[in-house]
Amino acid sequence: MVDTETFVPDAVAEIEDEIGDANAVIALSGGVDSSTAAALAYEAIGTQLTAVYVDTGLMRKGETDEIRETFDYMDSLRIVEAQDRFLEALEGVTDPEEKRHIIGEQFIREFETVAKEVDADYLVQGTIYPDRIESEGTIKSHHNVGGLPEVVDFEGIVEPMRDLYKDEVREVARALDLEEVVSERMPFPGPGLAVRIIGEITEEKLEVAREANHVVEEELEEYEPWQALAAVIGKATGVKGDNRVHGWVVSVRSVESRDGMTARAQEIDWDTLQRIQSRITGSHENVARVVYDVTHKPPATIEYE
Repeated sequence: MVDTETFVPDAVAEIEDEIGDANAVIALSGGVDSSTAAALAYEAIGTQLTAVYVDTGLMRKGETDEIRETFDYMDSLRIVEAQDRFLEALEGVTDPEEKRHIIGEQFIREFETVAKEVDADYLVQGTIYPDRIESEGTIKSHHNVGGLPEVVDFEGIVEPMRDLYKDEVREVARALDLEEVVSERMPFPGPGLAVRIIGEITEEKLEVAREANHVVEEELEEYEPWQALAAVIGKATGVKGDNRVHGWVVSVRSVESRDGMTARAQEIDWDTLQRIQSRITGSHENVARVVYDVTHKPPATIEYE
């Protein structure tokens, strides 16, 4: 485990040394990784830092409002409404790796735009060790590592937590006295709901995925999963009322893990699963089925794309 008493001052000093008197932007998603990186960077360089939250249109239900409330102490917080740009760039795209690269590049372009406005030379990211391992291998490209474009208009990218695992990041967050809503929040992928939708991303699929994920997080909170999610994985026949429908199939997944490198599917009681399927099928007229994913990692990954 990380020794927070030495890690925090060392990370703050590293950020100060790398950025110096320059300005920087921090890629803030609201998850524990980016939030902890933001707290470290804010302690290191204060008003030289501009926190940038990009609303991609791929976020969880109510995410943007939560960001405004949680980080209102940062006077420099910028909320960028970029839904149309992201969804337009992803239109017609079905390949998972292509999705990740498109999202990674679009994120960088949004940060570059804000950086020019505030005269920032550096980008701070909440990249952690599993992000680097999976991107450097053949598992998948993380939007903030392997998904980055070849040309980036920053003098440097600062990643103070690049050698930490997720559980270690939580320890740092607690040491920094971040609120539990941040330090204990379950992971959410940088590409957002894009990796919880198989195939092309559409407004309808996003609507289904957003509501289904909200239901799953609410219903499974008592199980304290490392991560719980819902994914739109395809279509199948079903019956709604007296009508036969060809509707969406939603897969529910809940896992236990220490660091995300491996994970075990959780055993969820039948009544809870039935309550989840009832809420999800009732939330949208075109949801035909709900299934529960019992696959561990490996052989599966935690997310679907």
